[in-house]
Amino acid sequence: MKFRKTGALLIAAVFLLNLTSLPASAEAKRRIAIMPFDSGHYASAIANVDLGQAIASMLTTKIVNDGTFRVIDRQMLESVMKEQNLSVSDRADPATACKIGKILSVDAIVVGSITQFGQESKSSSASLPTGYIPGIPYVGGIGGMFGSVRSSKSKTRVSIDAKIIDINTTEILAAMQGSGEAKRSGGGIGGFSQDTNGESAIADEATIQAVDSLNSQIIAAAAKIPDNQSLIAKNVEGKVADVTGNTITVNVGKKSGVQVGTKLNVERSVKKITDPDSGKVIKEVFNTIATITIKDADDTSATGDLSSGTGVRVGDTVKISSTSVTGVVLNK
Repeated sequence: MKFRKTGALLIAAVFLLNLTSLPASAEAKRRIAIMPFDSGHYASAIANVDLGQAIASMLTTKIVNDGTFRVIDRQMLESVMKEQNLSVSDRADPATACKIGKILSVDAIVVGSITQFGQESKSSSASLPTGYIPGIPYVGGIGGMFGSVRSSKSKTRVSIDAKIIDINTTEILAAMQGSGEAKRSGGGIGGFSQDTNGESAIADEATIQAVDSLNSQIIAAAAKIPDNQSLIAKNVEGKVADVTGNTITVNVGKKSGVQVGTKLNVERSVKKITDPDSGKVIKEVFNTIATITIKDADDTSATGDLSSGTGVRVGDTVKISSTSVTGVVLNK
């Protein structure tokens, strides 16, 4: 079974959906990324088209239009996948998806696979009578003129499985299946045909139905996704790597939840309490000596200016905290 022209129509459908994209609202939303779907043995169903990529693009556009989530740009996702040298078979792997999710700083990632992409066709024909029929000005009757009458029926069914994965725990937060089915009929007499759209059109229609179903289910599962990026940011802890005047560089960056505008407190140990029996440190007391406002960040480092406090040294601890400067420890 071949789906001629289906690839072109799917691409056209993606293009039209993108034309209707609406701006996302400014309110806080969960960040998600949608991996290309695993096409499995349906990858060759459409010539020159990555069916898994096409479906992911359609789903991305619909979710962006809804506005419930902040969705990572597909070009950025594809760039990360290329950098990580991921194969097609890695698309639906939860561990791989979570790795990518952490790089992209999202709360959850959507993975899935195409589980059905098939068509059924039935056709029948019958010979027309060849005897003389009064009123038909043709020797041999209708059968002699047209020969036979033909009819056909086609049905295409598409099913897609998807999961929403927590990027921190690899837990499946929600699982869903989207399905679509489209039917067409046609026929003709002799050399004349009447076809109410071909197999390409019904494949597209069934695919869009399946994507619509997935979209609704993913939106409905929004409340199950934790605010992982805020949790990561609250637990940021790193070290001062460089001090040049009032410009401070630290060894934590975007992968740890540090962004431009983030405020980091600089802390220094002022007292260590030890266990009298074992001699091990059981508690360490810190003073917050300064606050840094980040002005530039990459994946593993960030640079900012002192917004309060003094005396920052290489090796001091930095944390995200609502605590303001409580004291200054002078350099010794």
